[in-house]
Amino acid sequence: MTPRTDRLTPAARPLVDLMAGAFPDLGGAVTDAAELRRLLAAMPAMPVEPPRVGSVEDRTVPGPQDAPGIPVRIYRPDPVEAPGPRPTVVFFHGGGWVIGGLDTHDVVVRNLCRAAGAVLVSVDYRLAPEARFPAAVDDAYAALLWAAGHIGELGGDQEALVVAGDSAGGTLAAVVALVAKERGGPRPALQALVYPATDAGQDSDSYRTNATGYFMEATALRWFWEQYLGPEGDVGHPYASPLRAGDLSGLPPALIVTAGCDPLCDEGQAYAQKLRDAGVTVVERRYPGMFHGFFTFGEHLDDARDAVTVVAEAIAGTAKDRKNGGESGGSAG
Repeated sequence: MTPRTDRLTPAARPLVDLMAGAFPDLGGAVTDAAELRRLLAAMPAMPVEPPRVGSVEDRTVPGPQDAPGIPVRIYRPDPVEAPGPRPTVVFFHGGGWVIGGLDTHDVVVRNLCRAAGAVLVSVDYRLAPEARFPAAVDDAYAALLWAAGHIGELGGDQEALVVAGDSAGGTLAAVVALVAKERGGPRPALQALVYPATDAGQDSDSYRTNATGYFMEATALRWFWEQYLGPEGDVGHPYASPLRAGDLSGLPPALIVTAGCDPLCDEGQAYAQKLRDAGVTVVERRYPGMFHGFFTFGEHLDDARDAVTVVAEAIAGTAKDRKNGGESGGSAG
């Protein structure tokens, strides 16, 4: 139901209503992950022409110890339009750690590849509940290690390794930066986090204010957390809830994008502040009239196109002789 006082932009409201009407009732009528995937697979896809990039390659990279290999899709920009050396971005898709994959985020990854002039390594990490926490974290970190070890054949710029993702993928990007710091692994030049979930406790004002009426509802987000962590899951583990990590000092610079009509808005902003308090450089972009998921709708929403541009400029800015167009602490929308 549309809220009495609608805070969405006029362009976003019809899109949100359309998606809300088609998306399964998670945590209500639908409680099984396999059923959810079947329902989503049966939905007609939006007709979108994939943006052109230089090349696309599917391959499998080594997974964590005693785990299967990880499918990845590597997007390279046109070498004439974006001569090397280039940034290398390890990208983690959203979907509540339960749904999503290489195909669901193909268009947005292509857009980032083109706009940033970067190589994107999109990671098909294991999904819950079949592979619960920390399987996705382990896969994400293994993919980061592989990319760091193959910079020469990927982007070529040793100083421009980036982790990025949206929603659950934004959480994974934040967490692998933390894991790399704690294990002495590769230090990314940037962590680009688009409306990340940073606290499994799910107790913030935005969880209540934006609980219904803005497509991704609080009930569905709680269901995703339940699938990911399981009944005995530790909500306070910093690799699940990076907002609860004890020491964030020494982490890479961060770009954090939040949406004002998203239950996760407050925890994204809280993570940005906690990083700042730890001495980490943070660029923040908040889109007051946007909803959880808006980043993937660049073909329909001006704010989504702007957000992709902001992320792409931050990625491009990690490479030699390129500038970062962002400004610390700004807001858009």
